[in-house]
Amino acid sequence: MESQDLPECPVCLQPYDGACTIPRVLACGHTVCESCLLNLPKKLPGAIRCPACTVLVKYPPEGPTTLPKNIDLLRLIPGGSENPRKPVNKSKNVSNLPFLPRSWSDEFYSNWKSYLLRDDTIERDQVSLLPVGSFSSGEEDGSLFKAGYLVRVMDCLREMKEEEREDLGLVLRAFAKQNCRICRVLGLWGDLGDGVLYLVSEKQKWGNFLDKDLGCFEKEGVFNFALMGMEMCEAVISLHKEGLIAGCLSFSCFQLDDFGHIYLDLNEVLLTGRGIQDIVANVGFSGNKIGDGEIGMLFKDLLKRDVFISPEVLLKLLEKEGIGVECCSLKYPIRYSSDAWLLSCILLRIVNEDVFSDEWVEYLCHIIVKGSENSEIDCSSVYTSLMEKVSSLLGTKFGAECASLQQILCKCLDLDPENRSLAGDVWKCIRELVIKPQFDKMVKLDGASYDENGGRCMVVGKLCLLSRERTETQEKYELPGKEANGATDMVNGLTEGRIKWKDLQGHLDCVTGLAVGGGYLFSSSFDKSVKVWSLQDYSHVHTFRGHEHKVMAVVCVDEEQPLCISGDSGGGIFLWSINIPFGQDPLKKWYEEKDWRYSGIHALAVSENGYLYTGSGDKLIKEWSLRDGTLSGTMTGHKSVVSAVAVNNGVLYSGSWDGTVRLWSLSDHSLLTVLGEGMLRSVSTVLSLAADQHTLIATYENGSVKIWRHDVLRKSMQIHNGAIFTVSLDGKWLFTGSWDRTIKAQELAGDDVEVDVRHIGSIPCDSVITALSYSEGKLFVGFGDRTVKVYYHGK
Repeated sequence: MESQDLPECPVCLQPYDGACTIPRVLACGHTVCESCLLNLPKKLPGAIRCPACTVLVKYPPEGPTTLPKNIDLLRLIPGGSENPRKPVNKSKNVSNLPFLPRSWSDEFYSNWKSYLLRDDTIERDQVSLLPVGSFSSGEEDGSLFKAGYLVRVMDCLREMKEEEREDLGLVLRAFAKQNCRICRVLGLWGDLGDGVLYLVSEKQKWGNFLDKDLGCFEKEGVFNFALMGMEMCEAVISLHKEGLIAGCLSFSCFQLDDFGHIYLDLNEVLLTGRGIQDIVANVGFSGNKIGDGEIGMLFKDLLKRDVFISPEVLLKLLEKEGIGVECCSLKYPIRYSSDAWLLSCILLRIVNEDVFSDEWVEYLCHIIVKGSENSEIDCSSVYTSLMEKVSSLLGTKFGAECASLQQILCKCLDLDPENRSLAGDVWKCIRELVIKPQFDKMVKLDGASYDENGGRCMVVGKLCLLSRERTETQEKYELPGKEANGATDMVNGLTEGRIKWKDLQGHLDCVTGLAVGGGYLFSSSFDKSVKVWSLQDYSHVHTFRGHEHKVMAVVCVDEEQPLCISGDSGGGIFLWSINIPFGQDPLKKWYEEKDWRYSGIHALAVSENGYLYTGSGDKLIKEWSLRDGTLSGTMTGHKSVVSAVAVNNGVLYSGSWDGTVRLWSLSDHSLLTVLGEGMLRSVSTVLSLAADQHTLIATYENGSVKIWRHDVLRKSMQIHNGAIFTVSLDGKWLFTGSWDRTIKAQELAGDDVEVDVRHIGSIPCDSVITALSYSEGKLFVGFGDRTVKVYYHGK
């Protein structure tokens, strides 16, 4: 087994050896080395977060030595502990710093680790570098915790969009090995100095071949031209074999090695694409249209720079920028033959030995403009003139034996990609200049599998957009996984005093719960019903009836089979299908064990693995299978009614009238820790909970709110003059509703150590607020006076 494949600790990323890095197994099944477990901060009594999956697990008071060793894992290590490594120096003060749990999975790390280069292996002037991401250096943000090189690089990869990682992974998988005429991609390297993640590839010693003397291509120079042309075609063909289309090329993309052979540098292709996108972005603005003049000027500018792009790729870039073309009625798809346009331009440019003259530029621009106008007569005359120009140029340089090359180069400049030749055809034609077909028995070109639906164009892909998108989106601090889009509308409305609302009437008693899913809003009520409202026009769509007691809570499961689940004060649990047409009867229903002493169900929550959790008057939390309604677990410990439950990051949170919040493991139902147990002098009933990412909010009967972040109590504050019955948390935006008939909006800011709460605004109401749910930029509110309101930005 190679060293890079040895099992590693997910915290320090050191291979296990049984002596210095001893693998210990946590309750969740993941393994962490003993020394890292000793240094992990113990924020909660008797529990820690697993660094691999971030799930809270029990931690023995005696320390990690009582946890079982991962013997099976040690057996994979060659030599076992006979040749222990030198101990790794680890900081003794790590426990005093905030621990940032590993944010990627084992599978994610396994997929990328073979492409990661060490931080001390790269000399900038010896390789080709393409910026593909950025990460914090750990100093400018004032954080006490400075992550290691590998951790920061992995976090940078994890934070990329899925499309960006797909494009990056495709390039790495295809070209990390030596490929015909393609500079080998070495991997990914993070520069700790500038905080940039680079894609690294080989740089050929002699650099850009345009810097060299191409020689005078007289009749004797046909062999030199043929060798260069064939190798350029081979590079493009190699690209096509991996399912990639260049889309643009420049002379800087081609490099010469020690033997004078040509290689294509993919980093330069992507850098060229980024340069083109910057030029395109400056042509106009989104929603604007440009005419023939602007298109012509754009092509002229690129050709004068020795930058080549096919018409259909350029139009696609304009389209992505939201810029329309007035006279362009033809929209051709990007195909492998798009690169044939580029090869033709480059080969003609080489023969021309100088930057294209204005006459050449006018020819090429005229093809595009007249072609877009569907003017067949004009197009025919332009092509005829182009054929004569190419024939004259090639004839002057190479003699009369270049008729086939003249035809194929002109064919590659056809406006319709479907009519163009492919790179393999160009290669064969150029080869015939030096080896006649009847004598060419040794080599057979294995062309690419040209699946026209499978090619991915590099210049319009995410790797080219990545640099500009990174710049545009590096704004102020946001909580992980949330975007400040919809909630900002609501906040802007509050700060501008431009809030509007719509009344939804129909309930006959107090509204107890709200849930959004499947394109609908669901509201439960003491009137024993659940009403369904359209999110399009907020009209009443349906009413679920069947409960014999007050409906206390409602939740949604928005998956393949969307469900609405309601629970009542008699212990009844009803599952409703939310597929059209709505049914009158529930899909399933069952009841808790009836006991006249207790008040039935008070709260509901669902997990991603298909289980329902109920908080009840009998002081218990129960886990139910949504598949068949069977009781699969019971959690005990609260001393009074369980009034709130929430599920997040593999943990079940329960709040009770006894004033505590308990944390439970979803895997084995064991109690992880208790929050608020030591604050007996200020005990107040917990009325509602909200959890999002690493933030937990609890509201209380006395009008206070407590905020935990990363399992540590960061803030406790009094914000209402009465019981806070309901809370909604979306990223950094916090909404609370109270007995004092006021909705308050707060912004949570700060970092992992401190939480700052900024008051955004308040909405005075006519009745007690009993339910809140934020979704898609709108705040849904349930009231004690039987109404539901939708609050939105009054633009």
